[in-house]
Amino acid sequence: MKRVVITGLGCITPVGNNVSDFWQNVTAGKHGFATITKFDASDLKVNIAAEVKGFEPVDYMEKSEVRKTDLYAQYALAAAAQAVEDSKIAAQVAPDRLGVYVGSGIGGMITFVTETEKLLTKGPGRISPFFIPMMISNMASALVAMKYNARGPNLPVVSACATATHAIGEAFRAIKYGYADAIITGGAEATINKLSMAGFINCMALSTTNDPDNSSIPFDKRRNGFVMGEGAGLVVLEEYEHAVNRGANIYCEISGYGNTCDAYHVTAPHPEAAGGIEVIRLAMKESGLTPNEKMYINPHGTSTPLNDKTETLAIKKALGDIAYKIPVSSTKSMFGHMLGAAGGAEAIVAVKAIQTGIIPPTVNYKEPDPECDLDYVPNTARNRETDKALSLSLGFGGHNAAIILNSVK
Repeated sequence: MKRVVITGLGCITPVGNNVSDFWQNVTAGKHGFATITKFDASDLKVNIAAEVKGFEPVDYMEKSEVRKTDLYAQYALAAAAQAVEDSKIAAQVAPDRLGVYVGSGIGGMITFVTETEKLLTKGPGRISPFFIPMMISNMASALVAMKYNARGPNLPVVSACATATHAIGEAFRAIKYGYADAIITGGAEATINKLSMAGFINCMALSTTNDPDNSSIPFDKRRNGFVMGEGAGLVVLEEYEHAVNRGANIYCEISGYGNTCDAYHVTAPHPEAAGGIEVIRLAMKESGLTPNEKMYINPHGTSTPLNDKTETLAIKKALGDIAYKIPVSSTKSMFGHMLGAAGGAEAIVAVKAIQTGIIPPTVNYKEPDPECDLDYVPNTARNRETDKALSLSLGFGGHNAAIILNSVK
């Protein structure tokens, strides 16, 4: 079995369109919530979101390609370009040993909405010939592979809000067991449109507090839902010896992965956190590491009433009393819920926490909840040496994913 390390990072997010800006804003506690600009949301119960700002797809692809790709795939291609450049992996691995595992929880939703409107107003003859390849949720993974001639394993995971963490975990396993030398992996999502917003509003998932400073407030007693986000978070995973031999910059190691399902409800977590407890235990067991005070946890932390208390329970049950001494901060308090891309952005947060010794905060945390009684790093980043991190993602359908990252010894 091989060791697996992270050698490249890339992101497009509501708080920064590159890793440097993203990390600077996250550690400064700056959020990306504001009134929606992509469409008129005045007739919706919720009219704020965490939109990506200032993104120019032509910085990463030809103009002729832009009209043939959905926004979610454009985000993925941009984050992939950053991660590949950061890792310097291009031309350093044989094409059949380079893989791509880029998932999306929903895929080309903007394309779906646009083409449906055309069908209803202009008829079937006006539907774009690119409709299907733009819409399907595997296309981001395919396009990244085409760009980098990655002819190795390719697996676009779809597991709702756990997508990116599952993609990273499965990529980790593929390298660990020798199926690839390097894999570009993570998630991408672009679902800030009227149909998606209405759907999430009506299933009572979104915060109805239309105040950017008090809408996404994970673990706070006042929480009432998440804020919709968008973007992409991708990393380059690489076999350790391969990375060392080519002199790559190694951020950290990925050493454990857990994958479970609650098998309980389409949207609600298991009330006893059964799947969440087990997914943490599985990831910790594979890593061979023992939780201690130098650990950091980036939780799913959506700001929904059920998720936050159940996730808190899972962390305490899985880790025991040491859980009270481990900082647990939800960065969704700043960039919202990026759905299938969330775990990718949060993996980057975990990497940077290990690299820099800075724990980002849970911002706008004001009123403690007795059922959420861990150290949530309220409002201000913390300098703290960190040698391992747990990144946890939980998705509709009861999908649970966890990865363990640690400093390279």
